[in-house]
Amino acid sequence: MLSTVHRAPSLALFCKVVDNYGDIGICWRLARQLQREHGVAVTLWVDDLVSFQRLCPQVSAAAGAQQQQLVEAVAVRHWRADDEAFTPADVADIVVEFFGVDLPATYIQAMAACTPRPVWLNLEGLSAEEWVEGCHRLPSMHPRLPLTKHFFFPGFTERTGGLLREAALGQQRRLFQSDPAAIDAFLAQLGVAASERAACKVSLFCYPSAPVAALFNAWEHGAAPLTCLVPEGVAVQAVETFLGAPGSVGAVVRRGALTLRVVPFLPQRDYDKLLWACDINFVRGEDSFVRAQWAARPFIWHIYEQDEALHHVKLRAFLERYACDQAPLQALSLRWNGAHDADAASSASAAWPELWARFDAARLPMARHCERWEERMRTHGDLTANLLAFAAAVQADARQNSGIMPG
Repeated sequence: MLSTVHRAPSLALFCKVVDNYGDIGICWRLARQLQREHGVAVTLWVDDLVSFQRLCPQVSAAAGAQQQQLVEAVAVRHWRADDEAFTPADVADIVVEFFGVDLPATYIQAMAACTPRPVWLNLEGLSAEEWVEGCHRLPSMHPRLPLTKHFFFPGFTERTGGLLREAALGQQRRLFQSDPAAIDAFLAQLGVAASERAACKVSLFCYPSAPVAALFNAWEHGAAPLTCLVPEGVAVQAVETFLGAPGSVGAVVRRGALTLRVVPFLPQRDYDKLLWACDINFVRGEDSFVRAQWAARPFIWHIYEQDEALHHVKLRAFLERYACDQAPLQALSLRWNGAHDADAASSASAAWPELWARFDAARLPMARHCERWEERMRTHGDLTANLLAFAAAVQADARQNSGIMPG
């Protein structure tokens, strides 16, 4: 357990897939970075291997509960039941539950039997709300067992855990974006024709509730050519209605100024390149939302919906930090998420062409803003390194206070 011998720790990461790809997308990026950049022995427990396989084709969705897959040096386990037997020998040095998932009771009991006990972290969801800073790294003692869990929040300030970012990501992005031939070659592999590559390029990744048809209409009647690249399976109803055909990979249609093309659902590395290659990105949830920020391109976020419109509070909190001086971006973002003023609802459809025209006109200065934001976020360090540093600090405190029994 994080012994005094200088070695990389082991880490168990537990993920339940709620947002189709966002949850496992974040956990998979985190697991890979922990292993590659820090040498951590990672076991990733996932309850939905089918969704995982779409992001990482090497994963076998048919693996049994007892079968361990080694994928890019990460041990992947299918988290199928909560009553599996665990012993202290099965427990990792660091145990991370993603977004408040309940660990198996048998695993928690095994954690309590360890000497020393593991560092237990709840990696929370990303939010720009101010209260996050006050809750970051707070301890929570188990009501019955001698265990303490700490909350670890990603975020946008130095008083949070920062954002997931691989060490070489910025350099890779800048090299790619400064190489027109590399961008053309990548898009050509997706079937994007030369005329489509010459237009304004927009990637579209959203939830089914997004007002995609209204946006397509604005683009179709726009003043300049626009190419929309949408991954297969995204916004299916609106895409197939516009195409007048099934939304399979390679389907394409041009109507007015808009060319709509369906591209494959890409693995994470290629999806990063798609964000880098496009002029504007529509993203959703948390994983693609963060990657759009590292792409340093203008983007519109479709936030995951919550009861009582709590997601609108989170959206406005982010826009206040990110786009306080970007009125066109704020207006389009609010309308995209249904967070616009109620008295404007009756004219929502008619407002789309104007909203888009204002956003598009501000795109160049907005791109400079995106570069500055990316630079600012890098100053907070990356979430993975920050998480490991905090885990080491917790372990050091436990050693220092080893005579004190928590709980």
